[in-house]
Amino acid sequence: MTPKKLIEQWVDKFNSGSAETMASFYHDDAINHQVNNEPVIGKEAIFEMFKREFSQAEMVCIIENIFEDGEWAILEWKDPLGLRGCGFFHIVDNKIKFQRGYWDKLSFLRIHNLPIPTH
Repeated sequence: MTPKKLIEQWVDKFNSGSAETMASFYHDDAINHQVNNEPVIGKEAIFEMFKREFSQAEMVCIIENIFEDGEWAILEWKDPLGLRGCGFFHIVDNKIKFQRGYWDKLSFLRIHNLPIPTH
């Protein structure tokens, strides 16, 4: 499967909100680093991250572009509430080995009426 096809499937399952399904896309020792947060290391920790995040907010990812370069896919996305971002995915053996995401955390918290850290 190409990295682009894998990310298309990832987005489809992301929109279903299943943390267990999302975790299945990752290697056991994968790293998910949303640059607004500390890196999340390992499939189990990634599962817990998705579980927590899906319980906090209803998130929807709309694909604007997916670019592919060898083992890498780059996802440019938006959501129906006006948030935009991008993600870089290193795909090895049809699973995500490394992911890095860029988006505006303050806008996300405001849009979803979540607490804004004061520190």
